[in-house]
Amino acid sequence: MMDFQHEPGRYFLQQNDKTVAEITYTTINNGQTYAINATNVDPSLRGQGIAAKLLDTVVAEAHDKHISIKAVCPYVQKAFANNPAKYQKIEYKP
Repeated sequence: MMDFQHEPGRYFLQQNDKTVAEITYTTINNGQTYAINATNVDPSLRGQGIAAKLLDTVVAEAHDKHISIKAVCPYVQKAFANNPAKYQKIEYKP
């Protein structure tokens, strides 16, 4: 299991005190929406599904907090478009 962390503006994964994966966002609409700006994974870890797991963490926490998501990041736009059933529980704003 990945130990993703959250602080205002980003969800991330650290290994050896280095951020190796992160999703960054801006809070908009008076805190009711996360505008996801970027998804980054260290090249040495790509292809392992880390970005998808990180996105799932963001989506689950946003859902629990009744926060919608605006997908600005191309990775998130593609993930939402390719998996509508998986992400139907979150209000998605393209």
